[in-house]
Amino acid sequence: MNELADSADVSRFVVTSNRGFAAYAQDELRSLTPGTKFDELIAAETYVMRIPLDRETAIRRITGNEPIFLRHMFPIDETVAYSGGNEDIGAIAAAVAKLAPAAGRSAAIQIRKAERLSPGFEMSELKLGIVSMLHETYDADAVAKDADYIVSVFLTEEAAYIGISEPEQNLSDWPGGAVRFRKEEGQVSRAKFKLLEAEYEFGLDLSRYAKALDIGAAPGGWTSLLLERGVEVTAVDPADLHPDLLGHPKLTFMKRNAGDVKFCEHSYDLLVCDMSWSPKMMVKLILPLLEALKPGGAAIITLKLMHGKPFQTVKDCVRAMQPGMELVKAKQLFHNRDELTVFLTKKY
Repeated sequence: MNELADSADVSRFVVTSNRGFAAYAQDELRSLTPGTKFDELIAAETYVMRIPLDRETAIRRITGNEPIFLRHMFPIDETVAYSGGNEDIGAIAAAVAKLAPAAGRSAAIQIRKAERLSPGFEMSELKLGIVSMLHETYDADAVAKDADYIVSVFLTEEAAYIGISEPEQNLSDWPGGAVRFRKEEGQVSRAKFKLLEAEYEFGLDLSRYAKALDIGAAPGGWTSLLLERGVEVTAVDPADLHPDLLGHPKLTFMKRNAGDVKFCEHSYDLLVCDMSWSPKMMVKLILPLLEALKPGGAAIITLKLMHGKPFQTVKDCVRAMQPGMELVKAKQLFHNRDELTVFLTKKY
């Protein structure tokens, strides 16, 4: 790996995107800071970023202009030589203790490794070593979520990259930004995870919405989550909804094409759409339906990336919905595949 020594105006981060979309994340990061360079850790997914800014300036710039395709990052505050033996556990734990902030704070320990790397110890042993060191040194508690700070470790064949950061500085408080939810018994579809993640990523509370319009709802993954949140849902799709949803007191199911239905103006405060259509066709369908959305209402829409021009796709779709709709955030979620999700609000 071509290392560049850290200095006052150069810092390093481990950065992660969805597999196959790293080039887009790198383009965004280079656009933010020309001269930024990358060294691969996991093919087409995880890299060491060398950015010509000091650590804090780099964090502020990236978090203040969050890239669409950058899923997760953490600063490399220390590099420890790695030999693959049990002695590495003590060396890494000692380096973490040296970097850790004041006593008595809670820490999440997140450890990842390069593909095909087979350490001479289990990841659980390394985690236990770090947890024990932090507790003995600072009386710090290890937690899975809602930590005061995150200890990040990435193991390669030559080195362990270590960083200490606050959760918001990493863009995600999940290891590598891999947001994982437990599959529920009787779950309608895995598409539910996508809306769950959107709720988390966009800082939403879906239970605050009174009435939602779900376009292309079948088999009902997004509808099921909205109903669980107590939202009154109108689900529209010519295909069938999952039978477990039918008869729900807050569900109205219209087994029709959304383009053939006229909805009352300003009757919904949330519109969601997760359809496998081209962005151009999806926008053509959605545009007249936006009249049903109240001013100040929100829209969460999945955009399929079909032609290898994701940035232009976002621009074209948002432009088509302006001036009435305003883009709040566009993000490729962990549960997105060849797509991304946009969150918009209605201005009038």
